[in-house]
Amino acid sequence: MEDSKLTPKERMKITPQVMPEQDPQERIHNVNEVPKGFSYELAKMEASRCLQCKTAPCVGGCPVEIDIPGFIQEIYEGNMREAVNIIKKTNILPAVCGRVCPQEEQCQKSCVVGKSLKSVDKAVQIGKLERFVADWEMEQGESDVPEIKPPTGKKVAIVGSGPAGLTVAADVRREGHEVTVFEALHKPGGVLIYGIPEFRLPKKIVMREVENLENMGVEVKYNMVIGKIFTIDELFEEGYDAVFVGTGAGLPMFMRIEGENLNGVYSANEYLTRANLMQAYSFPETDTPIARSRNVAVFGGGNVAMDSARTALRLGAENVYLVYRRSRVEMPARVEEVHHAEEEGVQFMLLQNPIRLIGDEDGWIKQVECIKMELGEPDDSGRRRPVPVEGSEFTIDVDTCIVAIGNSSNPLIPDTTPDIETNRWGNIVADERTLKTSKKGVFAGGDIVLGAATVILAMGQGRLAASAINEYLATGEW
Repeated sequence: MEDSKLTPKERMKITPQVMPEQDPQERIHNVNEVPKGFSYELAKMEASRCLQCKTAPCVGGCPVEIDIPGFIQEIYEGNMREAVNIIKKTNILPAVCGRVCPQEEQCQKSCVVGKSLKSVDKAVQIGKLERFVADWEMEQGESDVPEIKPPTGKKVAIVGSGPAGLTVAADVRREGHEVTVFEALHKPGGVLIYGIPEFRLPKKIVMREVENLENMGVEVKYNMVIGKIFTIDELFEEGYDAVFVGTGAGLPMFMRIEGENLNGVYSANEYLTRANLMQAYSFPETDTPIARSRNVAVFGGGNVAMDSARTALRLGAENVYLVYRRSRVEMPARVEEVHHAEEEGVQFMLLQNPIRLIGDEDGWIKQVECIKMELGEPDDSGRRRPVPVEGSEFTIDVDTCIVAIGNSSNPLIPDTTPDIETNRWGNIVADERTLKTSKKGVFAGGDIVLGAATVILAMGQGRLAASAINEYLATGEW
């Protein structure tokens, strides 16, 4: 029977396809990407599992509302160019999202196939199919430039080239507005370039996605720290008609325990930025040093903690301990990232919490004192609150610690723009639907509004903001 004639029942019997990966014992000695991607045969087989539901609940589960059944059907029929163009109507970063977005909590969670089989693991692997077509386009060496409407004479400034900023830039540019992105660092991408390791998101992919934006006529200016070089008010004086602030949540949080100022104690931001953006894994070929450690403790249980722990292994650590105060069930990291970390040899110390960092006579970290925890009643996050077990303190020997317990908002724009309202956490206050701030002509979105969130949620806010910016520039109404 031809695949196109398969009944829904027959499609449901096709098992999820397995993406090839690097062997764990090989990959801890390189920074190459771990999953190798689908072949066309695997992609077509996976695409054949899609039931092409008329209600398409998967689309509702996607923050940027990609036409998921549409692009999957084009893969199945072999129309790769059409498949990727369908995605890029609403998502300018398909190669990125196919790799790092938590599809299991969004589009795939809503998939009828997964729900029918009572397991999100058996849903159609939408993210892997998105990655497949994006990679196909990259291999062709060219991409279709989205249609740009005639010039409007309006100018928009985007502050920050992270996921939210890049999304706004694309959607505003399509309307014919002149767009300039101001990036504080010397490379574009924000957290995509400094925070996510090469083995999860190769930097050439981010650069390619930004190149596609530049082909649309978007200008990107680097080493431009807005709030220092220009304030928001000065951007308006320079002739911009609207400003979008997408500066992220780049201020690391610490635990406020004794010893955090010892040498050898890093925030995850610094550790990952040195390794990713500045290629410290190649020192001394590159000129950015980083600790070469034997025993590393990472504090936290999210994706950033997993990235830090797995990076430490690739930098030659013999033992990497991931210390997390709750159990595996409460761990916020993606299941796939936890699985990869375990495969690679990260040692999970669950229901344990650091309470003191101990240094040697020269001021270098040498031990972590921890205490065992047990779970009590749920807290405001809905997770069971960890409670210390009295008298259970113990120490582990380490020479490096990485604090990966979260980030707070970048304070530079709020500090230099007093008429922009912020909340008690320092996040910019923006309307949920339009992303308008308290300052006329200024919109904000992504982590500077949400706090630390996911790439795709930031992009979802970017789409809302872009729609509101386009309306504001067309009507002049605030």
